[in-house]
Amino acid sequence: MEAPDGSDEAAGEGSWLDHAGRVAALYREHHGALVALLQCRLNSRADAQEIAQEVYVRLLAMDHMDHIDSPRAFLFRMATNLSVDYLRKRAVRAGLPPEPEEGDWASAPLPEQHAWAVQQWRKVQAALRELPAKTSRAFVLHVVEGRDFAAIARDMRLSERMVRYHVSNALAHCRERCFAPEMP
Repeated sequence: MEAPDGSDEAAGEGSWLDHAGRVAALYREHHGALVALLQCRLNSRADAQEIAQEVYVRLLAMDHMDHIDSPRAFLFRMATNLSVDYLRKRAVRAGLPPEPEEGDWASAPLPEQHAWAVQQWRKVQAALRELPAKTSRAFVLHVVEGRDFAAIARDMRLSERMVRYHVSNALAHCRERCFAPEMP
């Protein structure tokens, strides 16, 4: 179909659909890792999910990504930049100095952040393998997948109180294993 300006609308639409498909593939492949990284930076799963969504909206709004050598690196850099902006705004609202202190996550290079997040994720996975299956599953469903206690209780055929118990035990175990000072 030809547009009034003589351009081919169908080709433009197909190009946008290709772009949207590439963004969707990038989303499927990296969403979990992106949210995990942002959650470590922001200490909030909800904020991490919100910023991850903002990243994908901005990627969709771009004309094309052909000029980007590494879409994955671009994705994580954009998320890091948005999280820094978010942390600065949060600090200003709380009356704290807006600039991050030296040694803060915002001033660390992205590869180090990624390596740390991967290392922490491996520690969490190892800690979860030490737990009973129900405890581990309840934790993953709530913390990793973000499901509420009522939905988990229905799926696992447990009471909400038992789900909270399992999640609480898993959380305490993971904190002990992942964040306790390492013994020589």
